[in-house]
Amino acid sequence: MKTVFLLFDSLNLRVLENYGSLLFPTPNFKRLEEKTIKFNKHFVGSMPCMPARRDLQSGRLSFLHRGWGPLEPFDNSFPEIMKKNNVYSHLISDHYHYFEDGGSTYHTRYNSFEFIRGQERDPWKPMIEPPLERFKEIYHELQMKKIEATEPKYAYPVNREYIKQEKDFPSVKCFQSGLDFLEKHKVAKNWFLQIETFDPHEPFFAPKRFREKFNTNIRTSIIDWPHYGKSHGMSEISEELRANYFALVSLCDYLLGAILDFFDKNNLWDDTALILTTDHGFMLGEHDWWGKGVMPIYNEIAHIPMFFHHPDFKSLNGSEFNSLTQNIDLMPTFLDMNNIDIPNEVQGKSILSKLNNVSNTNIPSIYGYWGSGINITDGNYTFFWYPDNDVDKELNNYTLMPMHMRSFFSEEELQGSKLYSEFKFTKGMPVLKVPYMKKKKNQNIMSNINNASVLFDISNDPVQLNPIEDQKLIKNMKNQIFQKITELEAPKELLNRFKI
Repeated sequence: MKTVFLLFDSLNLRVLENYGSLLFPTPNFKRLEEKTIKFNKHFVGSMPCMPARRDLQSGRLSFLHRGWGPLEPFDNSFPEIMKKNNVYSHLISDHYHYFEDGGSTYHTRYNSFEFIRGQERDPWKPMIEPPLERFKEIYHELQMKKIEATEPKYAYPVNREYIKQEKDFPSVKCFQSGLDFLEKHKVAKNWFLQIETFDPHEPFFAPKRFREKFNTNIRTSIIDWPHYGKSHGMSEISEELRANYFALVSLCDYLLGAILDFFDKNNLWDDTALILTTDHGFMLGEHDWWGKGVMPIYNEIAHIPMFFHHPDFKSLNGSEFNSLTQNIDLMPTFLDMNNIDIPNEVQGKSILSKLNNVSNTNIPSIYGYWGSGINITDGNYTFFWYPDNDVDKELNNYTLMPMHMRSFFSEEELQGSKLYSEFKFTKGMPVLKVPYMKKKKNQNIMSNINNASVLFDISNDPVQLNPIEDQKLIKNMKNQIFQKITELEAPKELLNRFKI
């Protein structure tokens, strides 16, 4: 089996024409719809970036047990399993979290990988004495505050010094490498190609011709990197940020078009699968919020696009699939496509089996952040549960790979750790139970500013503007959450928090 997997980051479903957007044209996403099955009820799992990728590789939800971190020794990784079954896998990515501490084991599961440098605060190019005064003239004061608060400082403006032409942009390089792979290996058998770009993740920096479409950078200073949180009535700035995001999505649409052109020219539709999705969406001022760290996890974040082409299901191309799916379903799908047995620990279900059984009833999906509340959806309703006993909750990381996003766990953190051996999914391996330390920074706890439990009817209120009060349904949703986390071997402290 030959497979191309296209993975974008922070792609908001509601800016795509495929899902009803009238904001701007996305012609290549529309082309893709004609050649694929469009999934209408596809959702996230663990949040955000690397937890989502752990879900993708392992087919399991990780957010109940672990925050941001590497793959664990007991995790089932689909590229590693394919490698053992003579299916060659190659990763091409400009997603720099892969080569930080907290993502350091993901890319090495593939047979080979290519990294494209220069996105966001990737520490790519050295600049010992950055020209701070010139940067302050170039970037809006709000963006400079964000730049100066990041680690490493000034990496983003330094990287931009080396991105002058369209061909220099990391995502452009990423897709060009993908096309090079396809040209060289289009007649080979049994390979899996993952082309993964950081775009349209913030900062929203696109080539000039795409920005010109949306009249961006109309002021003298650049602001293309939003803060996470309330909009605070910054209408002009929000307008500029959205325009820059739209420009970046337009670039992604263009890059997708190059892949579709290659498929058309080389008749790959007859023998090659093509899957496209994202890790999560992004709030663009909806509900007066920016970013992806908001609770509840509104559908601008949780409801994500997914397109699926398989040569054996060509008759379904151009159709829509309305059963509930999640990103954890992709791992068993990739194995199923290559006739490889799916490990017992996998929670996701192969999409091939779902397509063969279109009457399959929806099994509710849960999603969320480690250390926070839990969302659940059945495709018609979504409920966010933030337990009343959350104030001084017990919270632990369960891991054999004690790393945060950009650092090891500290000596202070690990001093309170103990061995824990009660999980079945760790394959008999004891793990460290590491208590969360409130005073310790860099533990990737997303802020819970909106901490009220809330229910939405997303069939009749898809933009989630009108919470509903239905105590019977709320109780049912709570029961389903507790049932799900029990099945997923949630830690005892979580079971206590979410017990009715």
